[in-house]
Amino acid sequence: MNYPALAERTAVVTGAASGIGAATARLLAAHGARVALLARRADRLDGLAAELAAAGGQALAVTTDITDPASVDAAAKAVHDAYGQVDLVVNNAGVMLPNPLADGRIDEWTRMIDTNLTGALRVIRAFTPDLTATAAAGRTADLVNISSIASHVLFPDYAVYGATKAAVTQLSAALRTELGPRDVRVSAVEPGLTDTELSGHIDNPVLREQLGGMFSAIPALTSEDIADVICYTVSRPRHVNLRQSIILPTRQV
Repeated sequence: MNYPALAERTAVVTGAASGIGAATARLLAAHGARVALLARRADRLDGLAAELAAAGGQALAVTTDITDPASVDAAAKAVHDAYGQVDLVVNNAGVMLPNPLADGRIDEWTRMIDTNLTGALRVIRAFTPDLTATAAAGRTADLVNISSIASHVLFPDYAVYGATKAAVTQLSAALRTELGPRDVRVSAVEPGLTDTELSGHIDNPVLREQLGGMFSAIPALTSEDIADVICYTVSRPRHVNLRQSIILPTRQV
């Protein structure tokens, strides 16, 4: 689809080094948005920024660890110095580390909570003043939080991951009560089975094989599919908020 409404917008995309984040950055840049790319892997970000620039887009690589408050603050300053005020934030960075709760993997629990929930909050804190100022000036302002179907559907051994994503969905709903009256749109996008790097983080061989079986049985969504939904969401007229979108492969029930 064509999204002329994205031209001249200034976006921040977290988790931009791969998967949904990288695909979203590509699509935003292709439609004329300036895109700040935030992630930990500097080499990946530099390569993507160069790719987008070669295609005629505008992109800024900002190495960022959203589990580190100082890193997020430094990233916000770098974005402001280069691009000024931000009017679109795609809160995409996340990790999926399933294991039986009885295994007591506090290391994984802490990493998921600090990335998927607290990290998202750090990004929201850093850029909400931009979004509210943009909206007050009569322009379109968007916060898009990437959640998951796991916020609704129960998967054994994914309890903590599902809890973090349920929290992101609930956070999005609650933020609409605060930001909606100020004309900032807040959307939660909840993908189902999607072919990204997340599955590669799983260290449990049984669960890794189980997920591989799902990919064999169901034609999965691509990162580009989710990027298209995100760009459609933020290109609606300013008074229209697609508050929550669940995107599934057709065969996933």
